[in-house]
Amino acid sequence: MTENNIDMPLDMKVGEILRNARTLGRRKREISTISKQLCIKEEFLQALEDGNYKVIPETVYILGFARNYAVELGLDPDEIVNRIKKELGLLSDCEDEEKTGIMGGACAVPGNDITEKKSNKKDFLTKIYKFIHKNWLWFTIGIAVFVIAIIALVIFLPKTSNESIETSTEVVQVSEVLEPKYKLDVRDSFGTENKEKAEVVLQANQESWVKVEDARGNTIFSRVLVPGDIYYVPVGEKYKATFGNAGGIDIWVNGKLAPKQGADHVRKSGIVMTAEALTAPSQNGDK
Repeated sequence: MTENNIDMPLDMKVGEILRNARTLGRRKREISTISKQLCIKEEFLQALEDGNYKVIPETVYILGFARNYAVELGLDPDEIVNRIKKELGLLSDCEDEEKTGIMGGACAVPGNDITEKKSNKKDFLTKIYKFIHKNWLWFTIGIAVFVIAIIALVIFLPKTSNESIETSTEVVQVSEVLEPKYKLDVRDSFGTENKEKAEVVLQANQESWVKVEDARGNTIFSRVLVPGDIYYVPVGEKYKATFGNAGGIDIWVNGKLAPKQGADHVRKSGIVMTAEALTAPSQNGDK
């Protein structure tokens, strides 16, 4: 799934992905409208959706138009470009797997560490399943005894202990994260599952693509934010972000506005998403 809630199976052609994002996404638009916004001829955008790349004169224009079109539709531009390269024969299956991090099939190396670990894990889980299946009666009895013991403790626990627990609960309170006083009215919110603990909140003051990755390089958020959109960043030291338009993103740290990470229309990557790093004078990772 993409940030536009459009399915992107590995066997789906780029043209179908682009057309679905334009016609089935949250912001349904005509090609003529997008053509004017991107200053790209309608026939070239139509060629991308039809997979008729011969209409576009040079490969560099095909990839450039596709990247801009993907950003406008709220898709991951890198993935769209890689898929087109593969369709044009410019990218092998193995190279595609290396870029996406999904290894398998013909590119998997027999006997390598990753394959062996997966095999060992599968064998271990299979043994556990067989053991539980063979001794299911004893497991059922054990679980029943455990549940009965918990119920008995709850019923017969002295009242004073309950009062002590309640008092302790009242004293230990989790401080709520201060909601920023945003410069723009909030248009749409993302990452709301992180809202209660988020120390860092991003708000777009201009249209900008934002991607957030974890320590393994897995993308946990990727979309084009329009002015007013906000994103609650998960808490932790392992998250890094890329801004397509660094000057177009306001960064709020614990309710206060932090320094911008770059100028307008400048791409910035490797931005560490922690309160300490974002309030420092600058970060490395310009691109």
